[in-house]
Amino acid sequence: MPYELNAVIGGFDLLRSRTAGLGEAVVAPLRQRLGLVPVTERLLGAPAGPSPAFERTLGAWSRGGPVAHVTAEFHGGDGYQAAAVWRAGARVWGPARTRDFTGPREAWPVNAALALLGVVASGSGRADHHDLFLAAGLGGEQDMDGWRSAGRSARWAATYDAWLAARLAEQDRTARAAAEAERHRRLPDVPVALDGKAIMDLLGLPPGPLIGAATRHLQDLHLERGPLSREEAVARLRSWATEHPGR
Repeated sequence: MPYELNAVIGGFDLLRSRTAGLGEAVVAPLRQRLGLVPVTERLLGAPAGPSPAFERTLGAWSRGGPVAHVTAEFHGGDGYQAAAVWRAGARVWGPARTRDFTGPREAWPVNAALALLGVVASGSGRADHHDLFLAAGLGGEQDMDGWRSAGRSARWAATYDAWLAARLAEQDRTARAAAEAERHRRLPDVPVALDGKAIMDLLGLPPGPLIGAATRHLQDLHLERGPLSREEAVARLRSWATEHPGR
C-alpha cells in the first residue's frame, strides 16, 4: 500500500498554539503527547518545497519546543525518507534524506528526528517496536488526506490531555459495549434448557437483548455445572432475573 507523509511534528499543545492563526492548519494527535501538522503549499511558502519563509516559521515555532519537518513516500517497497529538526529558533539537525533502509532503524531520518523530539521506543521486545516511526504512531494514516481528516476530528481539543481523556473514555465505552454484546451472544453448540419463547413467558419479557442475555446465562450454567433440568433452569433463571433487574 502506498504511503505518503509531509508534516511538521512537535508537541501537540505547542503546535496548537503556533497554528492558531492559520485557518487551514490542523493538528492530528500522535502518541507520546506529539502532534502532526500536515504541510500545505501555503505553509511551505513555495510549491516545489520548503522555502526560507518556511524555515523561519519552523524556527519561530521551535522557540517553544523542538519541531521536525518529516517527509516520506513509499510504493511497492521503494521510497525515501527525509527529516530536519529545529530547536530554540534554529535548525539543529538535517536535512537528512535516504532511500537506503538496510542500516539500523535508529539511523533512518524520520527515526533520528523523532529521537531528537524525545520519542522513546515501546517496551516490547519485538524488533519492529524499536522503530520510533511506529512508536510515535506515524503508521496511523497512509496519506495526507488521512492526516488532515485526523486533525479536523481533533480540532475541538484545546490540549493533548483533553483529547487523550476523550479517547480513553471512548475506548472504555467501546470495551464495555463489546463486553455487553458478548454477554448477550448465544454460544454455538452449547445446549440451553429453555428456548426463547419459554424464557419470554417465564420472565414476561418481549423479544430483544434481554432474552439473549438470559439464554447466555443458561448456557454458561450448562458449561459450569453440566446439563440442567427444566425445573432447575426455571429456578436459576428466576434467581438471575431478581439479581439483575432491568437487564
